[in-house]
Amino acid sequence: MNIIREPRLMQRESDGLRAAGKRIALVPTMGALHAGHEALIREAAARADAVVVSVFVNPAQFGPAEDLSRYPRDLERDTAVAAAAGASHVFAPGVQAMYPVGYQTYVTVGDVALPLEGAARPGHFRGVATVVAKLLNITRPHVSVFGQKDAQQVVVLRRMVADLDFGVEFVVVPTVREEDGLALSSRNAYLSPAERAQAPVLYRALRHAGDLVRGGERRGAALADAVAGEIARGSTAAVEYVAVTDAATLEPLATLAGGRRVLVSIAARFGSTRLIDNILLDV
Repeated sequence: MNIIREPRLMQRESDGLRAAGKRIALVPTMGALHAGHEALIREAAARADAVVVSVFVNPAQFGPAEDLSRYPRDLERDTAVAAAAGASHVFAPGVQAMYPVGYQTYVTVGDVALPLEGAARPGHFRGVATVVAKLLNITRPHVSVFGQKDAQQVVVLRRMVADLDFGVEFVVVPTVREEDGLALSSRNAYLSPAERAQAPVLYRALRHAGDLVRGGERRGAALADAVAGEIARGSTAAVEYVAVTDAATLEPLATLAGGRRVLVSIAARFGSTRLIDNILLDV
């Protein structure tokens, strides 16, 4: 396992791999690796000769009241998990290496970054787009792999990669879940035992939406109400939003049209822990 901390050294390593005819894959992470990340790394390893896993807790995507300071950090463990899943390199820069004194340049994506998480977490996607743009420039991959669990992030970054001509293959891996349906997330560790017992209600509510669509429901508002009602019946969670949107544009859908892919998204708080989840539906 090659552990690289300096952007210039990572660029040099990537240039050498490319010169040797190697195909490079990037899996961007903030560490605290779990089975969801392992699935991304395995997918990357199936598509490339060298797999770079970036481990960087990006301060630019955290708001003032968010959990930057308590976000789990354990590079030794993350490196072991990445290696076992098939990574060949870990790029683990410090904040100063990524945002040196005088840093002023940020990437802003348009309409797809504004609703949902963009509205709930102002500035979040500017931070996400900026760090991923930097990681793509530093690691110079042929392919980059992301998880569907962060559905809006996938839409935003796919738009950025296309608009800015990064020329990288963009691969999305389905959400990895616990046996009871809870989407894997580093934030699950913050749940109390009682909250953890309730949290699978999110996926049950999303599956309920799928059942309704298969049964003929085409009203977006009715679907959102049904999902929120399912969460309320099965938990004490505070629902921040339930959104029914076009999967590619995140445009809200009053009516679901045939042949259209639909994204149903949830954000909810279990105590102080904020969880998101989503499901893709083909109408």
